[in-house]
Order: sequence, then C-alpha cells, then structure tokens
Amino acid sequence: DANLTGLEVERLTLDVRDRAGVAAAVRGCDVVYHLAAIYSLWLPDESIIYDVNVEGTKNVLGAAVRAGVRRIVHTSSIAAIGVPPPGELADETFVWNHWKGGNAYIRSKYLSDRDAQRFAADGAPVVIVCPAFPFGERDRGPTPTGRFIVEALAGRVPGYTDGGFCAVDVDDVAACHVLAEERGRVGQRYLAGSHNVTYREFYGAVTRAAGLPPITRKLPGRAVVAGAWLMEQVAARGGPPPKITVKAARYALEQVWYDCSKARRELGMPCTPLDDTIARAVRWFRDHAR
Repeated sequence: DANLTGLEVERLTLDVRDRAGVAAAVRGCDVVYHLAAIYSLWLPDESIIYDVNVEGTKNVLGAAVRAGVRRIVHTSSIAAIGVPPPGELADETFVWNHWKGGNAYIRSKYLSDRDAQRFAADGAPVVIVCPAFPFGERDRGPTPTGRFIVEALAGRVPGYTDGGFCAVDVDDVAACHVLAEERGRVGQRYLAGSHNVTYREFYGAVTRAAGLPPITRKLPGRAVVAGAWLMEQVAARGGPPPKITVKAARYALEQVWYDCSKARRELGMPCTPLDDTIARAVRWFRDHAR
C-alpha cells in the first residue's frame, strides 16, 4: 500500500477470514489494532461484507486473546451507535435502533461492535473506537466519505439534502486509536468525532476551500430517494454501481449528530478545525486526481 511507503514496518498480507493466518500474524504482538473491514455502501453480493466485518472480527479478536496481547483496539463505527431522534445527540450509551434502516455495512459494524463488547465482558483487554465520518489526505479508494469531496470537486453534486452528519479529521481518528491503547478503559467505547454539520454547511466548506461556486440547491427528499431507487435498479441489471442507495439516501435526510466529548475528556483526542481538514483533503484529491 502506497500509504505505508517510507514506514519501518513489516508487511504481512492476509485475509482476516483465514483463522490460521490471523493467528500467525498476531503471535508475539503486544498490542493488536483491528481496523480491517469492507467500507462499502453497496456490493452485488453483500455476504462478503458480513464475512469480513463480522466473522473476520471474531477471528482477529479470538486470535489476539489466545496470543495473550496486552491490549486490543477495535475499530467500530458511529454506525454501531444508532440514529438519534431529531434535535438530539447520541453518545456511547445510546441504544442502537438502526437495523431496519441500515445497509449491510451498518449492520455488520453493529454486529462486530457487539462481538467486541462480548469479548471485553469475558475478560479480553478490548477498547473500542467508533469513528465518525472521516476526511483527510491519502484516501486512495476513495472511501464513501471521501467521495463526498471527490464528487464536489468534479461538479457532480447537484445539491444538498436536509440532513447532517458528524465529521472528523482522519489524523484525529488515528490519534484516538493510539490514545485508546494508552488511556482507554477496557470494555469502553469512544466516539471519535468532532464536528456536527449539515450537508449544506459541509459542502459550503468544500466549495470555499476549492474556490468553486457554492452548492445552493436544496434537493427534495423524495426525489433523492427515487433517484437512488432507479440507480439500484440499473445496477441490479448489470449497470454501474449506484452512487447512492435508497438506504443511504434516507440516511442523508436524517440529522445524525453525536456527543463525542467522552473521547476528548478521557483520552485527550485532538479536534482539528473542519476547514483545515477539508482544505488538506481538497489539495490531496486534486494532486492525486485520476
């Protein structure tokens, strides 16, 4: 991976579904960070999302416990927290409520989060980090969140929806993982987020950083969902993957905001200004445009 170039690390490529391979990889380790997951909102066969994100997590956590590691940091997601009622903030104590509305990725992250909590309850030294929507440099996928910026830079964002989300600098998420190892309480979850923003505010920050005309059109919710349904139908018939799914469209109409103060209070997680994060991301995507 190009993002590892220049680092003094030993690389070992394996599939987290391979129990023997995972066991060999963690043998002799002091700390295990489990970040491997499929971050995708749509795949023709969604079973691989559950195989990797859920069964793979069990393999990694189980192997780490058997290897006797000192600490396990499991990367979960705000998707595993749930969707708060309008006008409210959810924190780590919120009771998950998004099975019906969640896609395979969201459901898989919830299930693997529950598994991590069960391992901790059984005595495993697990600390759980739940990142919000990460943005920043070196997003080579790009990830679904990074695509927000990529599409805006290409002029392919027709407008904004009513909803909002919690954004965070990817470097702050990385710092939160290290701090979770050093200071986190075993069995605890930490929301790694920073800025609760509306989609209008977010795209305003992107266009300002990019020197582009602002995105001023508000998209009707029904039209967004209908367009997503049509894209799914085309994809199901062999067409290109949908840029947005029906469930993702409905999620984009929600104000999904969080109280992330626990990670700052207990871990000392940093909070990079959103404009700084977006400016760096815009520069990186432009420098690495395909």
